[in-house]
Amino acid sequence: MSPQSNEFEKITGPATIKTFLQELVEGGGVSLRLEPGKGEQDEIRSEPIVLMEQHIGQMLELDLSAVGHLLVTMQEGRRFCLLGQAQGKLLRTPALALTEVRRSGGRLLCCCEYPMYLELLQRRDSFRAELRMGMEVIVSLHGNGGVPVQGALRDLSQDGCQLELPLAASGVLSSASSPLMLEFCFPNDERFTILAEPRHQSTDPERHSVRVGFRFAGCTTEQERQIWYFVCEIERESSRYDKKAGGRLQSPLFVSREASVTAGENIGRRDTKRYATPMARRLVRVAAYLDAQILSLQQGQSIDSRQLSSYTDRLLSLHEEDRQALLFATRCMSPEPLLVRHGLSVAIHLLDIAGENMPQDVRKAIAASALVHDLGKALVPQVLFRTSNFEATHRQALSEHVPLLLDRLKSCTWLSSKIATAVIGGINERMDGSGYPLGLTSDNIHELARASAVVDVVEAMRRDRLDRPASTVQQIYRHLLRHPHHFDPRWIKRYVEHFKVLPVGSLVRFSNNQLAWVQRLDAGGNPVEVQLTEVAEPPTPANLGLTIRGNIQEKLGKPTGEVAVST
Repeated sequence: MSPQSNEFEKITGPATIKTFLQELVEGGGVSLRLEPGKGEQDEIRSEPIVLMEQHIGQMLELDLSAVGHLLVTMQEGRRFCLLGQAQGKLLRTPALALTEVRRSGGRLLCCCEYPMYLELLQRRDSFRAELRMGMEVIVSLHGNGGVPVQGALRDLSQDGCQLELPLAASGVLSSASSPLMLEFCFPNDERFTILAEPRHQSTDPERHSVRVGFRFAGCTTEQERQIWYFVCEIERESSRYDKKAGGRLQSPLFVSREASVTAGENIGRRDTKRYATPMARRLVRVAAYLDAQILSLQQGQSIDSRQLSSYTDRLLSLHEEDRQALLFATRCMSPEPLLVRHGLSVAIHLLDIAGENMPQDVRKAIAASALVHDLGKALVPQVLFRTSNFEATHRQALSEHVPLLLDRLKSCTWLSSKIATAVIGGINERMDGSGYPLGLTSDNIHELARASAVVDVVEAMRRDRLDRPASTVQQIYRHLLRHPHHFDPRWIKRYVEHFKVLPVGSLVRFSNNQLAWVQRLDAGGNPVEVQLTEVAEPPTPANLGLTIRGNIQEKLGKPTGEVAVST
């Protein structure tokens, strides 16, 4: 949120200040924003706190339990302002400083200076909370008795919101004779309905979408309170993506329901009890999407642009949250079809190695392309995957899966065609021209295609095939290094250096003869967290045992080798 200072009116009357602050004490919904430090950008995210009490002219009492990570900075003298809503207006304090800190019953209680004035913002619609990539709020637009149109929330203010809707919504908007009903659905399944009037719109032909600004109509006091809560929580969740600010507590609004799925619940007809780790159970949503997309393709439909975007955002969010847990989760997806497992594994590993320092939109395009790169195989004769004698005619028929899929991606106008062509079109090309579909040679193979080819073959060789069993990572590395005419040696080297000799997801036998799955590595590639097992089978809740952390060699001995497991 970035209101301009000249939009605020200064209030200095002690009685008025008291009235506004008391409303904040009673109503909640207060945020704290640090003043920019030396060399920092002007925009700093606000965080939710509790204003507990005011001692007029002396001090304010605050509960900072939710923002304890800011305490050291504030105790070092960093000033801050408080933001809130009272009497239908947004207000903020001048810069304040902490004067006292104490802990009580696990709570962090503080006192700060009493503000000598307040600034009130009359134009509430300029105070906007924007949703970042990975923050998904679905909004249904209900017209005059017709089928609701679904879109995505892009920003929210006290007075209105901006939605991104499919072009099909234009008919509903043009025929609207009264306020329309908007139904918000947050990731935790919390729902909120409100009447709103469309005020302005702009069409994006390339994305086949329309951006529409709405002004809320006839808000009740309770609806205003709820909207302010949503604004604060969107800001809170958005602040988790601020690398400079460090870790953040996740807003409960954005804790997806599957993150707290109980043992008996299903996701897309999937029994989550079959998936070995919490991250794997959260990844099930993306797996279910890919599985459903395969069926849609076989029924003659194209890749669903909005769903691909939404589930790729989910994948990016999971990766940013805990990359090593996500890497291990790819080894826990054995209940899924092969095309789904392979798409997930390639997408996550390619994102991890190639998208490290790239802009977010490029990372998203890479991950999306990798997720679906093999789905075209659902469109070629399935007998190809059951033959042990793979001939030239079989190879030609199989290569058709690439153009078939690219053709079904044309509706995904948000997806960079260059990146999709590089990843999907180039993942099966080889440096010597022996690949498909175009038989490109090294000079004509895109850098992303070279990286994708290495990731793809590693993930493929870790699984059983009709003509060979699964390989260990060490066997795969040797295969790659023996074929520099097929794979770019630079990317082979980078892969080994990045994922290490015993990557996350390796089943390792230690010198005490114990088997364990590697779940986390330190910077040097040494296991620092493993989970014991007694069987060389894909991880499941039933076959995973004790988790061991810290000095693994001291507890289990040295790793003596990896055991190949087809996951």
